[in-house]
Amino acid sequence: MTQVCSVFSQLLQLFPHREFARAVKQHKAERHAKGFTCWGQFVAMLFCQVAQLKSLREVCMGLASCESPLKHLGLSETPKRSTLAYANEHRPWELYQTIFYQLLEKSQAEVAARGGRKKFRFKNKLVSLDGSIIDLSVTMFDWAKYRRTKGAIKLHLLLDHDGYLPSFAVVTEGKHSELEVARGLRLEAGTILVIDRGYNDFEWFAEMTQDGVYFVTRMKTNTVYSVVEECEVPENGNVLRDQIISLPGLKKAGEEPILFRRIEYWNKDKQEILVFFSNLPHLAASTIASIYKERWQVELFFKALKQNLKVKTFLGTSANAVKTQIWTALIAMLILKYLQMKSTFGWSLSNLAALLRQQLFIFRDLWAWLNNPLEGPPAARRLGEQLPLPLTW
Repeated sequence: MTQVCSVFSQLLQLFPHREFARAVKQHKAERHAKGFTCWGQFVAMLFCQVAQLKSLREVCMGLASCESPLKHLGLSETPKRSTLAYANEHRPWELYQTIFYQLLEKSQAEVAARGGRKKFRFKNKLVSLDGSIIDLSVTMFDWAKYRRTKGAIKLHLLLDHDGYLPSFAVVTEGKHSELEVARGLRLEAGTILVIDRGYNDFEWFAEMTQDGVYFVTRMKTNTVYSVVEECEVPENGNVLRDQIISLPGLKKAGEEPILFRRIEYWNKDKQEILVFFSNLPHLAASTIASIYKERWQVELFFKALKQNLKVKTFLGTSANAVKTQIWTALIAMLILKYLQMKSTFGWSLSNLAALLRQQLFIFRDLWAWLNNPLEGPPAARRLGEQLPLPLTW
């Protein structure tokens, strides 16, 4: 019989030691380390995320209670709680940002091998940008002041709709402007960016238009505009109006006005009219409405991240410890997405996260379990055959 290591150990094989060591050297993360390595810290924090543990004590005791030695995880001994707390506070969180992007490349390659996004016919890259507030206690996290009696940080995320993978992420203070983060993005020409009304900035829209980047958003009700052309719309459809418009003060270098699309769309579900704003000249108005509806995927990503991983409560109070925990959560999310893509079973993300949590230290083939989770491990089946029938009373 082929011997296999634990499921958790097989998850860690997604991170080649040579690449991990290169990242450690790049960030000088072990400059003052004595015994406890960055790999040990990573294993402990990833275990915390996947198992959804509540404290450093649970992490350390959970690793210590393993039936087998920790060598299959690349650890020589169980970390102490104080040692792990010190590492989270002092070792650079940028290390785990680098590890995140290394795994992202692997996940993107898997998406590309499977043909990428298939929902729309157009070939343009489709991405959604949004930010999500993570509440903190202002007394314990005094560096993250948000309001007078409330602390918070904000996770900004750019979701690639090819595989629904986060292609960019940044953690800022809660007060940090989402628009400032958006303006710092460098998107390739032809990309379609989907955003909500919180990102409305007409000068930024003009810059993107001149750079060949497309956007789809909702138009604010107080927007001043001039109608250049009324386009025909299909009869008996949900598109009520399709207009070519210009905005005052926005002109090209040759003093020609920059043209945009204004689309009125009837939402049957909410029984209301939605007004979309875009610079896409070549797609049907109904397609633009469908593109904006896809923005909901970034909201679902935030929801899955907060429900299935450890990002609402934190094991340390320093900014470095919080960012370390968030980046390891994003790494764990990429692992779940990668496993979901590789499996033939048709997992939902929440079910995969819940059942994977129960399998971490079982010695079985990870990929066989992913494809057939209802079949028990070989050892358990043999044991079951030897057990007598249950007693009847």
